Amino acid sequence: MSDELLKKATESTRKKSVPEFSIGDTVGVAVRIVEGDKERQQVFTGTVIARKGAGVSETFTVRRIVNNEGVERVFPVHSPRIADIRVVRSAKTRRAKLYYLRDRVGKATRLKHADSKKARRPAGAPAGDERTEPAERE
Repeated sequence: MSDELLKKATESTRKKSVPEFSIGDTVGVAVRIVEGDKERQQVFTGTVIARKGAGVSETFTVRRIVNNEGVERVFPVHSPRIADIRVVRSAKTRRAKLYYLRDRVGKATRLKHADSKKARRPAGAPAGDERTEPAERE
């Protein structure tokens, strides 16, 4: 296969809009399921514990607990079976792969919430939302 055909094939299979999500985020992946002649969407909600690959072959692993049993699914990012990916919650992580969550149960699986939208407060500023302005000199 020539380079030109390969480039066209990868461009056609790549999704136009993939939401920004990272390791540790809780995501809801809407998967298209075909049963007979009917098609429906089923949402698989869990924590992203890994991202792997690049380009068209990029995949991500989502883990959730169902009936006290860990369930992991690997999804290709650009798969036509994935209808939607929604970020439910972001978490702050210090690792690229969260495989250590497999050994944890219950509250130990919680991750620290990321305050991405919260602006940092400068030193000496009041704790409230409104910043007080210095008194005007006369």
